Amino acid sequence: MSIKENVNQILKELPSYVQLVGAAKTRTPQEIQEAARAGIKIIGENYVQEAEEALQVVGHRVKWHFIGHLQRNKAKKAVRIFDVIETVDSLKIAKEINKQCARIGKVMPVLIEINSGREEQKYGIYPEDTEEFASSLGKFNNIHVHGLMTMGPFTGNPENARPYFQETKKIFDKLNSKNLPRIEMKILSMGMTNSYKVAVQEGANMVRIGTKIFGIREYE
Repeated sequence: MSIKENVNQILKELPSYVQLVGAAKTRTPQEIQEAARAGIKIIGENYVQEAEEALQVVGHRVKWHFIGHLQRNKAKKAVRIFDVIETVDSLKIAKEINKQCARIGKVMPVLIEINSGREEQKYGIYPEDTEEFASSLGKFNNIHVHGLMTMGPFTGNPENARPYFQETKKIFDKLNSKNLPRIEMKILSMGMTNSYKVAVQEGANMVRIGTKIFGIREYE
């Protein structure tokens, strides 16, 4: 199936309130352009340089979300390119995003990345530390927390991801009830190609899908 057919099929499946992010890691600007023409409104990029190249072709007909691990030395470019940074998981990177945004007069919507599986090799805030971390982000004038993002442990069976999505949704609801400054729980970004249906069942209103849109990457 073509990218257009894949996008149409996914959009038919998803409830209208769920936003679809086209996860475009390693994809060409031309593939991303095709996805945008097919109806993808948000492109997720893992690398600043790839986003920079794709932006020159695709432009601002789509929103650009950063969904990889952001290094501090890339923050200056990132805040100019991206509309949302989904992976804030340390005060160090939050401070740098805030500083670079202040320089250009921008308030950056961000999501807090939750390491819902508590996996040592992965980035993200552990669930039990999220409330304290969210409170600390309130001191930054040029960051506005719009929600949470999680990946969960990768397994072949999407049902195995369900408990991790459930726990992240509980954190989302708890933070929503706290009325913390500059914290507005609007986006719950959970689920990828193999797990997005379970994620939606557990409360996700944003899913990040790559392979099911673009096909298997050549090196896989």
